Amino acid sequence: MAESAPRPVAFRGGGFQPSPRRWAPWLAFAAILGLWQAASAAGMLPSLFMPSPVEIGRALGSLAASGDLGRHLGASLYRIGLGWTLGAAAGLAVGLAMGLWSMARAVGIPVVSALFPIPKIALLPLFILWFGIGEPSKVATIALGTFFPTVVSAFGAVDNVPRNLIRMAQSFGLPVAEIVRKVVLPGALPGVLSGFRISASIALILVVAAEMIGAEFGVGAYILLTGNLMQIDRLLAGVVVLSLLGLAIGAILGRVEAWLLRWR
Repeated sequence: MAESAPRPVAFRGGGFQPSPRRWAPWLAFAAILGLWQAASAAGMLPSLFMPSPVEIGRALGSLAASGDLGRHLGASLYRIGLGWTLGAAAGLAVGLAMGLWSMARAVGIPVVSALFPIPKIALLPLFILWFGIGEPSKVATIALGTFFPTVVSAFGAVDNVPRNLIRMAQSFGLPVAEIVRKVVLPGALPGVLSGFRISASIALILVVAAEMIGAEFGVGAYILLTGNLMQIDRLLAGVVVLSLLGLAIGAILGRVEAWLLRWR
């Protein structure tokens, strides 16, 4: 009896490597919008309470044509950019210090654990008393809100760098500064960038809340105004702007992450 030829063994070493599915999100968005529009056309969703995507698109188009979109979006982007930059830079410095030095860790962990759970928007009235009703109070709220998640992510990223890599560098006689630059920082970079994504999302949430208190321009102020006037289509147009802004921020951070982690 002839022996059967050996069958090749399938490759099983993919390592859960994600494969791109660029069409999937577009198909999901199209399906959601299509069902939404169909439900609105069938009268299942009253226009007074839930306008159709077409009505929201018209409101968004009129908002852009009037120039109000640029004014509101520009004010929000300025506050997010300045607040997030200040908070992320300070949080990165503190988080790296906590991960590298025992004294900073001993002092920082209890302080961060005590202050992190406080809702930062609750401190906005206090910041208004300190800095006034203008831009500094809103920027301070965003900066404080992004500071703590950046600290936690940076500290955790440094603490999770494999100790055997550090010991290997020490065994070759590398100075501390070189070990930090060539081993610790590259190993911690993925975790730090993940923290940046979280803190950027928090900054977007905080800017909307801060703009609803004493702001003339900004996407949050626009949403509050249209909500008070019961202009639901314009309100949802503002929500769409926030969603697109979040997608844009995520895409930018994704490009930065791909560039910085191209060595992986």
